[in-house]
Amino acid sequence: MASDRDEDQELLARHVAGDPGAFVGYYRRNLPRVLSFFLRRTGDPELTADLTAEVFAAALLAAPRFEPGETPASAWLYGIAAHKLGDSRRRGRVEDHARRRLAMEPLQIDDRELERVGGHLMVYIGNRWFEVVGVLNPVVLDSSLDSTAFISLPVAEQLFQTAPNPSEIYVRANQSEVIPVSNLLPATADPQDPSGVSISRPSDALEARAAAKGQFTTLLLGLGAVALLVGAIGIANIMVISVLERRGEIGLRRALGATRRHIGVQFLAESALLAVLGGIAGLVLGAGATYIYAVTRNEPFVVPLYALIAAPAAGFAIGALAGLYPALRAARLSPTEALRA
Repeated sequence: MASDRDEDQELLARHVAGDPGAFVGYYRRNLPRVLSFFLRRTGDPELTADLTAEVFAAALLAAPRFEPGETPASAWLYGIAAHKLGDSRRRGRVEDHARRRLAMEPLQIDDRELERVGGHLMVYIGNRWFEVVGVLNPVVLDSSLDSTAFISLPVAEQLFQTAPNPSEIYVRANQSEVIPVSNLLPATADPQDPSGVSISRPSDALEARAAAKGQFTTLLLGLGAVALLVGAIGIANIMVISVLERRGEIGLRRALGATRRHIGVQFLAESALLAVLGGIAGLVLGAGATYIYAVTRNEPFVVPLYALIAAPAAGFAIGALAGLYPALRAARLSPTEALRA
């Protein structure tokens, strides 16, 4: 990594000294890295090509002012890239005349070129660029670590002028050995002052969180069951009223040859269809509320596949059960009584 930085700085120094081919070499060495930088952030190959051309055009103009002793050449270039990315987002477009200012071949990015885009991902933290060497798997016992950036002790000592002494130690032990290990940790971590060492068990917090989550889930299930019951009662009342209001229609259909089975299936299907439409409407409203919440919290919008199936299926089941009694009542009406009504 150090040799790469030295070579980049040497190329820039040769360019400033008047070597016409030095910047071409610097351009070719850093082109994949800058492409990767923009492609990861925009996802648009055409915009990536325009922004990359802008960056090298700006670097070509700013190279005489580059001071190798103050900042690495790669960090200097990434600083220009970050500025161009923010500027493009503010103005909403990128001018392609930067390609002509480079006096080089226009960037043409195809699928094979995208596969060859390499380089390490860089992140900008605290006015400094850091190279990402790996990403940890999710830590179940302490979710705060999932949003934490880790740097090496030598780098931390250099940046913050502090002794490389850890302030927190994470220990994983077997469930049966948690208490013995907890008793040994204070004296092991700080033999001179064991009383100054505090020990916390993330498993206790997880158990409390799981219990609270279980109670919340039970509450939501109870509310859902009450809502289904109220909906079933409402559908049953609507269908009973429909049977009373449509007795003339029932009598006419029976007189024309419709059997009790035909009448019962008709009202049962109407009840199930009404409930299915209600389930779909509830699904749309719930998805809309979820989308609004996700947008306001900058979180991904996800609707589980089982919800798309469960909502209409549950509506059909509730509607069929709620419409069973009205359908039987409609089927048992005699044609003469129905026509007389």
